[in-house]
Amino acid sequence: MAVSGVGAAAVAETLIVGTNAAFADPILTAAAEAKKAGLDVKVIEYTDPVSPNTALASGEIDANYFQHGYFLDTVKQARNLYIVPFADGIVNKTGLYSKKHKSLDALPDGARVALAGDPVNFGRGLRLLEKAGLIELKPEADLRATTADIAANPKNLKIIEVDFHQLPLSLDEVDLAHGYTHFLLASGVIDPASALFWEPESETRGYGIKFVIRPEGRDNPRIAEFVKIYQTSPAVRKVLDDQYGDLYFRLWEKD
Repeated sequence: MAVSGVGAAAVAETLIVGTNAAFADPILTAAAEAKKAGLDVKVIEYTDPVSPNTALASGEIDANYFQHGYFLDTVKQARNLYIVPFADGIVNKTGLYSKKHKSLDALPDGARVALAGDPVNFGRGLRLLEKAGLIELKPEADLRATTADIAANPKNLKIIEVDFHQLPLSLDEVDLAHGYTHFLLASGVIDPASALFWEPESETRGYGIKFVIRPEGRDNPRIAEFVKIYQTSPAVRKVLDDQYGDLYFRLWEKD
């Protein structure tokens, strides 16, 4: 776990926000802008998807920003954490990528396909394969669909579960992978704009990144102020645009 800080106020007067490498730069920029407005913010960058939530629940940090609502719900249930979404952030586009083939039609019979291994994102990957016309899911399949929910697999795809953060590297080994543009940008393994098939925006928007807090944080004006800075600061907007180009949506601007 790496730590970056803005401000030297006492801990009680400092807002502490957890994030990860994929979302750190805009959060750090927001922290710098907050400092100009008199709000001290310390940013802690985590390297795993569990610690930001357990640290929040235990009171070590005041908010985190790295996860979508479906993932949050899964972690809350699994670990009995009393934390809640507070505000919308961005959502990055996702799609199907290949370093071996130039189109989905070129996928061979028995092609190996890498999807994120956690239940929520695995189900998302299966639905993306269905949207792309590569498989069919049973009508009753939900957000946590598994391979048991596959009704038709005409190309006999071999679906492989891969750690979420390792999906970019899996492109060297598999025929096709579900790629998340923010991780692809960080990895540099493939052009994030080169997806063979994009997840429909209507689906993508449901996976927006949330600012997450403890329930009592709803009454903390420092959290509200920091979120407002993130959402409205021209400096943060520039970092987001420079980092993601047209590969993201600002959900607070969506109806």
